[in-house]
Amino acid sequence: MSTLDVTVESWPRPRGYSNGRIGVGRALHVAGQIGWTPAGTFVETTLLGQFGQALDNVLAVVRAAGGVPTDIATMTIYVTSIVDYRAMTRQLGPTWKARMGAHYPAMALVQSPMLVEEAALVEIQAVAYLDQTGDGT
Repeated sequence: MSTLDVTVESWPRPRGYSNGRIGVGRALHVAGQIGWTPAGTFVETTLLGQFGQALDNVLAVVRAAGGVPTDIATMTIYVTSIVDYRAMTRQLGPTWKARMGAHYPAMALVQSPMLVEEAALVEIQAVAYLDQTGDGT
């Protein structure tokens, strides 16, 4: 793991995110990834399905650079409907844990009225810190 959790003792414990992380190593900035397949098609039409695919796409970039999920220090999630996101937070938990385990980056969730791809319901951008070795190819 190349990121360390930062806590503020007098604050409530964060649930599902970290207030801050310290990164050590090479910085990898992952462009916003949406919920389409590697072929560029949308198989999933729900926020839950697209969330899992978008997260898979973020992790594919991290792995291609030689990293692992716990290297992700920050993540910004853009959704087209915060109402839909809130309605399925319980269902999102297993999707998250299957890919990220108990690792929670410093995160922000933002509602955007639309994303570049019309069918996209979610977009995830991330920053990871990778070990000093490896060239990411």
